[in-house]
Amino acid sequence: MKKVEKKTADSRSEPRTVPDQFDSVEFSISKQDPIFQFRVRDISPSGMGILIKSGSKVLDYLKVGQVLDMKYNPEDSNSSSEEMKTEIRHITYLEDGRYREQYLVGLLIKTGSSAWD
Repeated sequence: MKKVEKKTADSRSEPRTVPDQFDSVEFSISKQDPIFQFRVRDISPSGMGILIKSGSKVLDYLKVGQVLDMKYNPEDSNSSSEEMKTEIRHITYLEDGRYREQYLVGLLIKTGSSAWD
């Protein structure tokens, strides 16, 4: 994890935390539901997120403010995965751009061995 001082067009002045050591995240809504896996993306000016295709069943289960146990998988295959409580910060439909017609789900790690704000 590294901190990068960066001002964006809306003049953010706080340091930005980039979860560069994680490649993907896995989670299940309940023990009866399947495990969903998504690539962790650093595409938002305010933090990390995952992209979900329109029509994906997982969208039926996710709610803003929900906290889930998520397993973060490292980029380095020699490192161990980390389980962390993660809050769903926003679910935003992308109408235009590279990820058009997908949902960007913002994530905030709440607890765990590598928790940050």
